[in-house]
Amino acid sequence: MKLEQFGLTEEIKSHFEEFKIKGYELGRIALEHKHLYRVWLDEGEYLCTLAGRLTYDAVNREDLPAVGDWVVIKTSPGEKKGAIHGILPRKSKFSRKAAGMVTEEQIVAANIDTVFIVNSLNDDLNLRRIERYLLLAWESGANPVIILSKADLTAELDDKIQLVAAVALGVPVIAVSVLENTGTEELKEFLSPGKTVALIGSSGVGKSSLVNFLTGFQKQVVQEIRVNDDKGKHTTTHREMIQLPGGAVLIDTPGMREVQLWQSDEGISESFADIEEFSSSCRFRDCSHNNEPGCAIRAAINEGVLDENRFSSYKKLQKELAYIDRKVDKKAQADEKRHWKNINKEIRQKTKFKGK
Repeated sequence: MKLEQFGLTEEIKSHFEEFKIKGYELGRIALEHKHLYRVWLDEGEYLCTLAGRLTYDAVNREDLPAVGDWVVIKTSPGEKKGAIHGILPRKSKFSRKAAGMVTEEQIVAANIDTVFIVNSLNDDLNLRRIERYLLLAWESGANPVIILSKADLTAELDDKIQLVAAVALGVPVIAVSVLENTGTEELKEFLSPGKTVALIGSSGVGKSSLVNFLTGFQKQVVQEIRVNDDKGKHTTTHREMIQLPGGAVLIDTPGMREVQLWQSDEGISESFADIEEFSSSCRFRDCSHNNEPGCAIRAAINEGVLDENRFSSYKKLQKELAYIDRKVDKKAQADEKRHWKNINKEIRQKTKFKGK
């Protein structure tokens, strides 16, 4: 096992150099499960925990390792165990808001080159959901590719591809049927040795069948499709990094029941470049795109050039992102205050101990 097979680059080596001379090992997180991590090192797979200092210094979830991260390890002599002491800078990360009421980032996959956004071509094809995935993918720093799975289940393949392409704006759209082995050759372009691909999608869209095809064996158990809605039962329960036969690395993820947005500075501009281009032609800079004269957005909708449902989705996502930004700002302030309170408490305890 050599880390070059798993995406190790000269840039990562340079980041690790200062730790290497101190006797640390370099590894990549392959799986996270209940505060334990399986980590790939040159010497093989190790089971690692978090060093106490790393946990203590973490202000939020982003400061802890995620699947795909390159990490600094102190190994235990004679054992396939170790402790994670640091995280090297990430070149990309696919994040969403964690499920539930807490406003917190959940990093789904780190250091990825390509995001495979999987959506099935049965009755579950949802353009608004694809827009959400694309927004998160563009913000991640990786390149999105849309995979339309179960192509054998539709008689309107070309029409559905055109519908998706209309919201994908230049993103590759590949229709795939694992059952009939169609479209799979086009995926190889993104699976070259050392590259990392994250497989993202909702529950039951056929990700497990795709993993089995790409790995060449029954890696994931595929449940029978439910008769009432043509959806496969969800089987993946955790994020995991998998080495593919051709040399690429695949990060498989559980199906997302909710595609909750996280902060986005550039993602919305990439995902809705058509709308922002129309908006730049409005007569008034502060146009609200309702009934103002010279509104290029309204003109495009009236002329049939822009789908009003897509524009409504754009406005909804803008409001959602603005709300998240406000919540994150408040949480960041509270986290920072708590962090410094803990540091001051530690200093007082050390001072008190030295005085005895």
